[in-house]
Amino acid sequence: MSVDREPELVNIEYELTLLSRYHALAQRAELHLDRSAYLLLGRLELQQPMSLKELSCAFSLDISTINRQIGALRRQGLVERVEDPDGGLARKVRPTVQGLSKLREDREHSTAGVEKVLREWTPEQRLALGDLLRQFNTSVESLEGRDWPRPNQV
Repeated sequence: MSVDREPELVNIEYELTLLSRYHALAQRAELHLDRSAYLLLGRLELQQPMSLKELSCAFSLDISTINRQIGALRRQGLVERVEDPDGGLARKVRPTVQGLSKLREDREHSTAGVEKVLREWTPEQRLALGDLLRQFNTSVESLEGRDWPRPNQV
């Protein structure tokens, strides 16, 4: 344990590391989408259509990386390019019906896994965990200067 850091910060970092490991292990086996596809489609579900540049900024990734990932999603029929509804020159990307369907199937599977883990928790504990995770994530977003859209919440 680091002597320079407060013990609660060291504990939080360790638990976040385990959380990401458990999430990765539990998620991928029975899902249709890989992690990048899930994240891209999830963003496009809430904020569509978006240009490659907008996606690049949102994900803090090089535009060539976004272009490759979107290309793979297009070949699978999960996204499509469309004219800018605001009349801009850049083409934008939006999810297809098939893309949204696969996203929602994977989300349902993931949510069922979370439900299984939290089965013994009270509604108040579940709400508190969700509030703390949202607070943590919005703090990260604030530091990065990039807000992430959220669906209607509890």
